[in-house]
Amino acid sequence: MTADSTNILDRLTDLIAKARTAGADAADAILVDSTSLSMARRLGNPETVERSESTDVGLRVFVGQRQAIVSSSDMAQETLDDLVERAVAMARSVPEDPFCGLAEPGMLATEFPDLDQFDPDEPDPDTLVERAQRAEDTARAVAGVTNSEGAEAGWARNRVAVAASNGFAQVRAGTRHSLSVSVIAGEGTEMERDYDYDATVFAADLRAPEDIGQVAGDKAVKRLNPRKAESAQVPVVFDPRVSRGLPGHLAGAINGSAIARGTSFLKDKLGETVFPSAITVCDDPLRPRGLRSKAFDAEGVATRRRKIIDAGVLTTWVLDLRSARQLGLETTGSASRGVASPPSPGTTNFYIEAGDVEPQALMADIASGLYVTEMIGFGVNNVTGDYSRGATGFWIENGEIAYPVSEITIAGNLIDMFARTTAANDLEFRYGTDAPTLRIDGMTVAGQ
Repeated sequence: MTADSTNILDRLTDLIAKARTAGADAADAILVDSTSLSMARRLGNPETVERSESTDVGLRVFVGQRQAIVSSSDMAQETLDDLVERAVAMARSVPEDPFCGLAEPGMLATEFPDLDQFDPDEPDPDTLVERAQRAEDTARAVAGVTNSEGAEAGWARNRVAVAASNGFAQVRAGTRHSLSVSVIAGEGTEMERDYDYDATVFAADLRAPEDIGQVAGDKAVKRLNPRKAESAQVPVVFDPRVSRGLPGHLAGAINGSAIARGTSFLKDKLGETVFPSAITVCDDPLRPRGLRSKAFDAEGVATRRRKIIDAGVLTTWVLDLRSARQLGLETTGSASRGVASPPSPGTTNFYIEAGDVEPQALMADIASGLYVTEMIGFGVNNVTGDYSRGATGFWIENGEIAYPVSEITIAGNLIDMFARTTAANDLEFRYGTDAPTLRIDGMTVAGQ
């Protein structure tokens, strides 16, 4: 641990000690220190340059079974002292919460594996400008591309420190490099846009700007002259760029807070078959260089890889301490938190494992169907599982991509969709929540 990290933890433990002196029975504190830099270009010219630096601290105190949280971006000692007084006063006046409280000492993380989350090389502005320029120049050079919405290269570094009166005190740090470009193909009223994007922990893992630009340009051109599809009930194949929405909806449905409230369409499905036996869904906070990797959660509890769906069966909820207590279960070490809010459960590197077939083979027997490349809106009811979203993509005929389509709505129910899911073998870890190409049979497509 660096001297700077030790100093941060000393400040947090001092804050907690003052809260105890002021009347708190227990307390925890979190500090988030962030720096980011982004450079955007459009049509070959600089458009925006942004740099931000922030340090925020949050203090949570407990008086009996009452809790209160106060946060500040002012790290002056006088301000922090006032933070303590306000937090304790607030805790004394709020209703009791029988499920709040810190982790027991025996639940705390004691081993902290190196997850390779920190790239020590900070790019200079010229490097980011070059990345953005190379991506946009390549995209604009694609035949049929007529305009650009711009390219943006970014870098961020963040450090999170967590300390509590139960003895936990740790710091983790991470970096992120990103690059995106969006271009337009066609003219007049016959224009289509598309994009490509990449984000990694290390700059060395970032895809080449030329690759990102080429993909964005090619995708935009392929969308030209779309048709409207006939309404039908057909197989729908989701490109990996949008297939990650399916594990995203699953994550919301197995969130411990939703389960405790009874507001999830999966609330009675624990231990039951939800997906086909060929489907496994994992949450892996210990994945090296993962975009959301962490060795401990926001409550100091150790994290571990879990098969949320194991051979089609729903094995667990995603739980923090509070939701676990409500449900009479143990936390899964899934707490996340900002400085101004209490912990809540959430996933980390969440993904559907790759299947055994090539994406082309996944659609080879589809006489008529839809290949989705972009979703519009968020028409998903987490209570009932009803699903209805706008989509664009390509029509499949006789197992092949035939022509672009737009102004389509696809609908179904997530319970049925989960049960009819087939996964291809092209999983890539690009977003934090990921999936390979997915096929779902029997969906309703509403077109003209």
